[in-house]
Amino acid sequence: AILEGVGDVAHAVKTLSDAGILSPGRVLEAPLIGRAAMKWGVGPAGAYAVTASTSPDVVAIVDEKGTLTYRDVHRRTNALAHALSARGVKKGDKVAIMCRNHRGFIDASVAVSKLGADLVYLNTGFAGPQLVDVAKREDVAALIYDQEFDNLLEDISSLPRFLGWADNEVTAGDVASLDALIVEESDERDPPSPGGSNRIIILTSGTTGAPKGASRGGQGGLQGAVALLSRIPLHTNDVTVIAAPLFHSWGFSHFMAGASLGSTLVLQRAFDPEATLRAIDENKARVLAVVPVMMQRLLDLPPETRSRYDTSSLEVVAVSGSALPGPLATDFMDAFGDVVYNLYGSTEVAVATIASPQQLRAAPGTAGSPPRGTTVKIFDADGNELATGATGRIFVGNELLFEGYTGGGSKERINGLMSSGDVGHLDDNGLLFVEGRDDEMIVSGGENVFPAEVEDLLANHDAVADVAVIGVDDEKFGQRLKAFVVRDPGASVTDEELKDYVRANLARYKIPRDVEFVDELPRNATGKVLKRELRERTG
Repeated sequence: AILEGVGDVAHAVKTLSDAGILSPGRVLEAPLIGRAAMKWGVGPAGAYAVTASTSPDVVAIVDEKGTLTYRDVHRRTNALAHALSARGVKKGDKVAIMCRNHRGFIDASVAVSKLGADLVYLNTGFAGPQLVDVAKREDVAALIYDQEFDNLLEDISSLPRFLGWADNEVTAGDVASLDALIVEESDERDPPSPGGSNRIIILTSGTTGAPKGASRGGQGGLQGAVALLSRIPLHTNDVTVIAAPLFHSWGFSHFMAGASLGSTLVLQRAFDPEATLRAIDENKARVLAVVPVMMQRLLDLPPETRSRYDTSSLEVVAVSGSALPGPLATDFMDAFGDVVYNLYGSTEVAVATIASPQQLRAAPGTAGSPPRGTTVKIFDADGNELATGATGRIFVGNELLFEGYTGGGSKERINGLMSSGDVGHLDDNGLLFVEGRDDEMIVSGGENVFPAEVEDLLANHDAVADVAVIGVDDEKFGQRLKAFVVRDPGASVTDEELKDYVRANLARYKIPRDVEFVDELPRNATGKVLKRELRERTG
């Protein structure tokens, strides 16, 4: 055990040294780093304060409004923290953030962390009813959002609200923008220390389809950094284009890693494949963080369009969020070089495995192998460990497992390992292959979707007598939903009307791609719909 502990320490030191975190210059700055970390903790506030103390003039953010240095971010978020405090936000409160990728997301995250308030990240694809449910369940005390979502907030208008991105730069009606609060607040001194790290709550979908809050504190922060950096070669002072949504656990990981490494984060409010290539070219980006569908959209660009932009600076394309088809990884590397690093994990278990470009070339479709400090095992339905090559439920063990859902409950555990919710197998080389979900959940464009939620909604439509929803393969998003609908006698509802009905009540990634009208659904003797037959019918 002692030797193992020494080995872990040596591995961590080497990993952090290779990334530049333990460089001689950084060692000399240890007192500055220590003071900042002690004051602000290990969350967003600590990450940006530490880098502001050591590299204040490094560009932290590039977005549509221009550039900000780490000194700028530190001063802006001090002012914003004072302004939010004056408006009632305090330690222990929960502040919801519904923002796209831009400086407002970072300003809000850092300022709220400086107050010791918890962060609840909302999916920008949520519909109004979901926002209401989450705000009530999480007991949200304030909301920071982009002006484009104003029409979704009528039912939570009593909450204190602030604009992370305002189209007119200052205000929209009676709601102040973060930029306006920063300008109005002249005090750029550090607010009082919150006395520890705040909690980070990233939402996922529950078995009922309602988003669940997965809570994680500061524990395991060092191991998480070592796990990521040991397999994905991120360095200090990288330029990173984060195309994956920042509210998503994958985008958030690069937000935090970038701040800790003193990287420049290049942000765009909406993903556009050509604009992403332009950003890589103009900023000489070394790292691109994406979800698989974004890789496909980059590949779908005409060759003449791709050739307009110099992407030779790109050395790391870090991808996660949903299954990565083998051909997509190799096709992408054929076009952009052997730069793809695929991370498999979840909000609950964090990092499970990481596949390097070499592993993806040798075994297309693999999710890779676990980093040091992480254990992956395959269990059957009775909790027995399965042999190499056998398919079963994937369980993960590390120091990064989440604490549980904020509304109660957790993932199944066996001998200290937590279910990832997927099924798969390990090969003779210890490489993991993910074969699907261990329930009916699908992953569409990096988002978890439960068919039952859409079934329940459609069943309430006046023109629907019966309905079943399944997941089907989709070239663009990995998977999408297909609905089989039995019309009510005499009803004349169309497929587009049903899609509009879902669009008005649920996130857009839950809208069925296809709606097929049938005379009846196949059921067994107990009345359960035989979805296997529906899948066979779909082909």
